[in-house]
Amino acid sequence: MRRLFIGLVVVIGIAAAVGYAFRGQIALALMQSVVEKNMANNAINELPDGLHVGLCGSGAPMPGERGGPCVIVIAGKRLIIIDSGTGGVRTLARMGFGPGSIERVLLTHFHSDHIDGLGEMMLQRWVGGTHTTPLPIHGPEGVDRIVAGFNEAYALDQGYRIAHHGADVLPPSGFGGTASPFALVDGEATVIDDGGLKITAFKVDHTPIEPAVGYRISYKGRTAVISGDTKAIPMVEKQAEGVDLLVHEALSPELVNMLGAAAKKAGRDNLAKIMHDILDYHTTPEEAAAIAARAKVKFLLFYHIVPPLPLSALEVPFLGKSREIYSGPLAVGRDGDFVSMPAGSTEVAISNRL
Repeated sequence: MRRLFIGLVVVIGIAAAVGYAFRGQIALALMQSVVEKNMANNAINELPDGLHVGLCGSGAPMPGERGGPCVIVIAGKRLIIIDSGTGGVRTLARMGFGPGSIERVLLTHFHSDHIDGLGEMMLQRWVGGTHTTPLPIHGPEGVDRIVAGFNEAYALDQGYRIAHHGADVLPPSGFGGTASPFALVDGEATVIDDGGLKITAFKVDHTPIEPAVGYRISYKGRTAVISGDTKAIPMVEKQAEGVDLLVHEALSPELVNMLGAAAKKAGRDNLAKIMHDILDYHTTPEEAAAIAARAKVKFLLFYHIVPPLPLSALEVPFLGKSREIYSGPLAVGRDGDFVSMPAGSTEVAISNRL
């Protein structure tokens, strides 16, 4: 028995040594398999017909593991992005959705964390899809300035890439974005209404940032609301009445005040002032939970998480009494979270694609 045991140890040791010696070749073989699969697949085709909402970014301006605000909306085979924060397009690709498939982008407002990934998203969409027309970018008044600025910032890069790869590979006419501003009438505007998909923009309160909007999405009987950045207001509750999914921003005053106190103690008065100021134009998790409860929302997903939560245990103080206020399912959003709402059913299923 002892000899058998020693023999097994020797065999295992040799196998491990061989594996280590050929680890590069093994890794290359695995990489080839994964790359070929990813190139051939389009994750959208694997989804059931219905409405799907994902987080290509669940964070806010503060550094942390979460990327900037970025929401994926898939209705049938249509891929639409709401806001484009830092790292959003890269997370989108990691979730299995090619940037070349993006149909359009909708912006809620023009705070830096909601637009600072837009240039890269425009570029990756152009490169990834051989598009011959620019990316449509919808937003309230002012979106034309945002799009024009990114087009100009990437203009030299456009020339480099066409010169290197050729106009057949990267059609010049498909570069950049085209602004599609909308005006709110009585606080609302229809942004899309075709092919069974309807997206309505509605006014929110992120004063002094104006205009600022949220979006209500409906497709084949399934519905979702994206709050954008806002105080807790009746308009969000009205739009969210009975929806399958409410994706709502959330800020914890308790945790933000802790950061402010630490900044003050460190002599960083400017940062302490910022921590104080941001308290008055966001929604607390408990306020969002109350909105979801009154509106009879089926699922509540928090995003634009403020402050960052480096430990999952911090979700408990972050949520406060939210679970007591709202008895339905809720989650503190993370990058890669993905909610599926198949057509013809009442199912609301959450997973993570990272």
